[in-house]
Amino acid sequence: MPIPRHVLLLEDDASDAALVSRALSRLYPQAHVEHAGTRDEFLAHLAAAPVDVVVSDSSVRGCEGLKAFYLTRERKPHVGFVYLTGFKEAERDLPALKAIGVTAFLTKPDLGSLGPAIEEALVDRDRTRQSIGRLAGYERLVGVLTELSQARDRASVLRVVCAAARDLAHADGATFALHEGAACFYAEEDAMAPLWKGRRFPASGALCGWAMAHRQPAIAADVFTDPRVPLAVSVPVRAIEPVGAIGVYWAEPTMPHPQAVRLLQALADATAVALDNAGAFEQLHEQVKTRGAEAEAFAYAVSHDLRTPVRHIAAFADRLAAGHGHDLGAGTREAIDGVLGCAGRMRSMIDGLIECARAAPEPIVRRPVDLARLARELDAERAAAVGRGGDFVCPASLPVTGDEALLRRVLQNLLDNAWKFSSMRETPRVELGVLAGPPDVYFVRDNGAGFDPQRASKLFGLFQRLHRDADFPGTGVGLAIVQRIVGQHGGRVWAESRPDEGATFFFTLTGGEAPAASGGR
Repeated sequence: MPIPRHVLLLEDDASDAALVSRALSRLYPQAHVEHAGTRDEFLAHLAAAPVDVVVSDSSVRGCEGLKAFYLTRERKPHVGFVYLTGFKEAERDLPALKAIGVTAFLTKPDLGSLGPAIEEALVDRDRTRQSIGRLAGYERLVGVLTELSQARDRASVLRVVCAAARDLAHADGATFALHEGAACFYAEEDAMAPLWKGRRFPASGALCGWAMAHRQPAIAADVFTDPRVPLAVSVPVRAIEPVGAIGVYWAEPTMPHPQAVRLLQALADATAVALDNAGAFEQLHEQVKTRGAEAEAFAYAVSHDLRTPVRHIAAFADRLAAGHGHDLGAGTREAIDGVLGCAGRMRSMIDGLIECARAAPEPIVRRPVDLARLARELDAERAAAVGRGGDFVCPASLPVTGDEALLRRVLQNLLDNAWKFSSMRETPRVELGVLAGPPDVYFVRDNGAGFDPQRASKLFGLFQRLHRDADFPGTGVGLAIVQRIVGQHGGRVWAESRPDEGATFFFTLTGGEAPAASGGR
């Protein structure tokens, strides 16, 4: 029976995930088992890594019912799929589900049946490929093109290509060798026990080197007698000017079918384009990082060039008031107080400008983040600084995928705003929550002063204020930063409110259309 090399587990309950992961590790000790706890993590694993079979719960938010199966089919059409749920779903038409690719619908007490179900899924997958023949190979190749289009760096491209090459040739292992002058560097390998990854060989003594030098596929009829590094087949990537080569091998002497070699060469041609795209994407990230460094330099320039004269204005006005206050009339003293007040506001605006500049677009470091945990930490900091005061409501957990440092700034600005504008209430109340999507919509709601929705167009503008500074002091920078960070995550931010009825700020993190803003602060 076939055994899986790469298993992806979708399960949002940590205890169940640990239980199933242990069972999978016992069943297949050499397999790579990856766990996804959310829809975003699941999609990220599908995009970034090879997968032989998916084991999925049917109640993960955003992947309820058959959504996980259809999301998998869109991205990896030839992956085995097994549902492992917490309860029996009586209304499921199991023969119909099996016909479209769901091998089994097990319940978690049936964990002992998981191994046979996975192996049956792999048998079904291989049988389908064999029965469809040439069409199956090209369908698999089309699926790989979809995966390659989602790869954003060279490492991801190489992982996808090696897994696809092994599948297309029904081989025991697949490698990707990069052309490095007179050497071949084996940068990636997909196999139960990798043999070549990370090693370098002289190009003249490697089958991949021969394929690149002669700009054509190379076949070793017998890897045990061929003096070149024993791959059975190697095809050049970008044959006109090779940058690398894809190779496959078997544990037993095997003469590959010509159709398999044609598929491998088609994969290599597509890989050349994917590597160019990944290089362009990485170059774009470098440009964005450069712009971020320029923004940081600008911030320090503003700090030095603008703060100094403002500080001098305030100092001279203060000296004038202190040294000649008894000689000045009431109108002059009032004017000096006005200068000092304006200088203070100017300092606050410069600080806000610097903060906004430092939030300039930069590469997002995406990883699992719990917004509820961040919010509780921020609320504890507020309580330590100014006292508890008011009711704060948030769920036990609110998992997302994003840049933790940037999302902390989003929550800090939204929560600070909510507490500030509800500070006049007898019992201020602030709530963090989510409206299930897709896309999921997160919100921060308060019972504060609210605002006129007719002025919503000013909501996220830099230095824009919808309330008098005497009532609610501030610089008008926080929401501009929120909009910038949410945009970096591919989402949107908007608000709803009425005067004296509180406000709710909504934001998404995974794209999708959001309603038009109906209010602003």
